[in-house]
Amino acid sequence: MSDFSITEYVSNGVENIVKSAVKATLSNPAESLFMAKFAIASKNASKKRSKAEQNGEHIPAFLIASITSSCNLHCAGCYSRANHACSDSAPVCQLSAEDWKRIFTEAEEIGVSFILLAGGEPMIRRDVIETAGEFGNIMFPVFTNGTMIDERYMTLFKKSRNLLPVISIEGKAENTDNRRGKGTYEKIISSMDSMKKDGILFGASITVTTENLEEVYSDSFIESLIEKGCKTVFYVEYVPVTEESSHLAPDNEHRDIADKKLLRIREKYSEMVFISFPGDEKESGGCVAAGKGFFHINSHGGAEPCPFSPYSDVNVKETSLRDALKSELFRKLQENGTMNEEHKGGCILFEKRAEVEKYLNEVT
Repeated sequence: MSDFSITEYVSNGVENIVKSAVKATLSNPAESLFMAKFAIASKNASKKRSKAEQNGEHIPAFLIASITSSCNLHCAGCYSRANHACSDSAPVCQLSAEDWKRIFTEAEEIGVSFILLAGGEPMIRRDVIETAGEFGNIMFPVFTNGTMIDERYMTLFKKSRNLLPVISIEGKAENTDNRRGKGTYEKIISSMDSMKKDGILFGASITVTTENLEEVYSDSFIESLIEKGCKTVFYVEYVPVTEESSHLAPDNEHRDIADKKLLRIREKYSEMVFISFPGDEKESGGCVAAGKGFFHINSHGGAEPCPFSPYSDVNVKETSLRDALKSELFRKLQENGTMNEEHKGGCILFEKRAEVEKYLNEVT
């Protein structure tokens, strides 16, 4: 891996996602037109990143933005709540829609192609999502629990095709309701039906545990998503929040099974896009957080390595997005090899959080 280029890996990944999405939307003229335009924008953004790389500056293609700390659900084993990044108390000092507009503008200028909107529940911040819709050169996957998609949002999604709803689902009804609350699965399916009816491109996000692994990679489940109109699936490995929940986290044996199943379904269902985290990072030579392939901005503006590593030495309220990428914490994590070390699986920075805290103390 000594000659590995993270820029080439991420750039190729972005282009492959776009190409797959274009293929997946050929029967939908509105989506196909947008994806064709976005393919051009994505190539232009890639050129900006390549030029920056030649000048000794690395710009990732992806950014994760947690636009709120509020959520209307209480999912079992929720990392955000356990980490106090999500709560029921009224948000304090969170970034405004204008703050996010500046961030999105800077992201477009430096060549960021994808900004994943998360939370909490991002649909609570309609003002920010409407703002994101104005930036047609950036794709915004909106990671939502799917329970707040109303007619106003449907109208927005039809108007702003760069907003891609990604609905969290844990498998079929039993697994989904067990984790997200009784009746959630029915609401999710209703939202999917509405989006299919209106020709809105959407995806699904699945937290993979030892309990649902077999189901979420099964033909019957994938085909049920296809029937609903889903075009993209994100598999996210469960990160345990307590020792009591550690049995839900996949081990190496489970990961090997999941990798084989993922390869099979990618070949069988080529009309869909399947993304695995952190599984797809193996090809990149390790974790791609802390600005290597992406980084995270929390709802208060703190620039963090990733959502599972909530440590920050710089805030975008006080600096530009470009300068935030020069974070001393990010630099230490990249140079000291922490992100490439052997680990049990899931998020290495969560597992190595004591080391991350040590580096944070050194730079603050």
